Amino acid sequence: MAKKGARVIITLECTEAKKEGKPASRYTSMKNKQNTPQRIELKKYNPFLRRHTVHKEVR
Repeated sequence: MAKKGARVIITLECTEAKKEGKPASRYTSMKNKQNTPQRIELKKYNPFLRRHTVHKEVR
């Protein structure tokens, strides 16, 4: 049987798109809940804004 690990699938959503009235881009990723219990912030590309922006984890 497979072990149930600490890795979970998370969704990252753009924070700057809402301020500008554009659709928010979303990415999915995985994180280890034991090593990083807090929410993740990563810089990812937003195709609607055509630049890299900060994406925060949503629950």
